[in-house]
Amino acid sequence: MKRVSILVPESSVMQAIADPQYLFLAVNQFMAVSGRKPLFDVELVGLSRQVNLNEGMYSVNTSRLLQDVESTDLIVIPALFGDMKDAIARNRDFLPWISEQYRKGAEVASLCVGAFLLASTGLLDGKKCSTHWGFQDEFREMFPKVEVVDGSIITEEGRIYSSGGAQSYWNLLLHLVEKYTDRETAILASKYFAIDIDRDSQATFAMFKGQKNHSDEVVKKAQEFIENNVRDKITIDELASAVAVGRRSFERRFKLATNNSVLEYIIRVKVESAKKRFETSRKNINEVMYDIGYTDTKAFRTIFKKFTGLTPIEYRNKYNKIGQEVIAAR
Repeated sequence: MKRVSILVPESSVMQAIADPQYLFLAVNQFMAVSGRKPLFDVELVGLSRQVNLNEGMYSVNTSRLLQDVESTDLIVIPALFGDMKDAIARNRDFLPWISEQYRKGAEVASLCVGAFLLASTGLLDGKKCSTHWGFQDEFREMFPKVEVVDGSIITEEGRIYSSGGAQSYWNLLLHLVEKYTDRETAILASKYFAIDIDRDSQATFAMFKGQKNHSDEVVKKAQEFIENNVRDKITIDELASAVAVGRRSFERRFKLATNNSVLEYIIRVKVESAKKRFETSRKNINEVMYDIGYTDTKAFRTIFKKFTGLTPIEYRNKYNKIGQEVIAAR
């Protein structure tokens, strides 16, 4: 049997506790129907017998107290909710236990922003990690020794797994099912739960808001210039001149403040602007391309797909309700 310990921290998301429990128990049923022995021994593990969630709106009864679990094979850390620093402080007693179990050979999987609790153990230092795209900047600020993989659905390194945002954790759970059983069982589970088993990027859902949670006013001024002139072809020299800073110093400060090079930031602002136009207007591909300062269709398509995971046409068809209504009316 594979011992699975799903943690029940305070300030956690109830679905991120119930879903992995449901999945592993369902896989046990699939295996039993096919004449195989159930594989997973699933327990909800907490610091108390009952954990209240969502300001007491829900409560979860745990199977075992943390102190009573001497060993396990897989630890699942669910997504947290609310202020991350506060959530970590509330659940600090989990940290030494997670580290100890990892040293004993257990694997550890964090779901979505459960990565914040996992990173607080220090086990991710020097390793790669995935988390919700909307929390990546905060994560980098809190855990500078961890390498955040932009847009990734699943990251695996040294018996540690992490997943992208929100429902992306289903893909990590299916990945674990396939690892512990086989591809056939994972596919069956994906069909049962209606999950796209091979989705490998959360880029389609990400929104680039610009990293402005810093104190460098020169860089903020440059960011505003970029965002207010999305149609123009802006050069680094032009930006450095606009903020009255030498180019080399400007590039260094910009990268330090935003975690993007100047050119990458410009491109991401343009792509985000294109996404909004595709979502809310009837403009065709060329019109949107010209609106954000591109004249080369191939270059625009390549850049757009790099940051969204979809071609411009695929993105427009996926998110443009206006376009869908026009098609339906024909």
